[in-house]
Parts: sequence; structure tokens; C-alpha cells
Amino acid sequence: MKPSLLLALACTAALAAGARADTPEEPEPLVQKVQEYAEKATAMAKDAFSTLRDSKAAQHARKLLSDGAELAKQRLAWLKEQLKELWKRTPTPDTAP
Repeated sequence: MKPSLLLALACTAALAAGARADTPEEPEPLVQKVQEYAEKATAMAKDAFSTLRDSKAAQHARKLLSDGAELAKQRLAWLKEQLKELWKRTPTPDTAP
């Protein structure tokens, strides 16, 4: 279930609880039902995220990102070395006129 859908359902439940809480009948069972619903929605969201986190696609994506970051570090180190060499070879201008 998408997080945006869970948020919409939670907001709807909260609004419904608020609307029914204004009635003179017993609000306690309604509040308890909303709390139970929120707990179930939270558990479902945690389960969905843990399933997504453990999926092979997510593991593959993490590996690609890690490899890309390592390659970027290597290229940055190479670029720094090239710039150091260029800096060493660049003649300094005479400061005396």
C-alpha cells in the first residue's frame, strides 16, 4: 500500500473520529477503533517498507549506487592528481617588473 494512500486513510479516520466525537453517545469505543485502525495501518506500512527494503531490486539498486559512488571517488582522486601535475608544470609569472 502506498504511503500517500495510508496517510489519506489515516486522515479520513481522524476526521471521521472528530465528526463522531461531537455526538453525545459514547466516544470511547470510536476512539479505540481509530487507534486500532492506526496501529494496523502502521503495521502494514512497516511491513511494506521492510518487504521493499529486502527485495532483490532494492538490493541491486543499493549496489549500483554504491558502485557509482566508488567510481566517482576514484575519478575525483584521478582528477586531483591531474590538477596537481598541471599545477606543478605551470610556470609562475615574474613578480618583478
